[in-house]
Amino acid sequence: MTYAAHFSSADAVMVHLNTFVPGLAPDLQAQYTGFAAVSAVTVYELAIKEILIEFSRRKHQVFGYYVQDQYDRINGRIGLKSLRNEHIPKFGQKYLSRFEKLLEIEERGALVNLGGSVKASYGNIVTWRHEFAHEGRVPGNATFLEATRAYELGKKVIDCLARTMTR
Repeated sequence: MTYAAHFSSADAVMVHLNTFVPGLAPDLQAQYTGFAAVSAVTVYELAIKEILIEFSRRKHQVFGYYVQDQYDRINGRIGLKSLRNEHIPKFGQKYLSRFEKLLEIEERGALVNLGGSVKASYGNIVTWRHEFAHEGRVPGNATFLEATRAYELGKKVIDCLARTMTR
């Protein structure tokens, strides 16, 4: 399975929710915003695991099994800080440098062409998911439409990781 295939379940949830959530009362919209964030970050986690494991397997089959075991329970540690400090550096500095370069290119392009920040969107959706899933708080500073937009922009971080982790 390719990493992007993981997005299909959250994409379907977002499309479905988009048919009725914008018409709901604000307090119900906030609940669905939290659900959307959980769905988004779940597929981000799956995609990140897929990318890192497949990269490792391409390097060496035994290394791939080791990485698969290490990433069996990534447990939400997928923020940009974790990617930069915990995950990517384990594979070598050149991959971290490549990731930073690709992410900056993507960030500039999104700011100019899409009017939004890839980095901020990714960070926001991860934060909203954490608040909802672990603290029982609905994302108070985000609308459902902002969450769906953040999810879409945040996918670009995962795309940068996938382009980074190549031989």
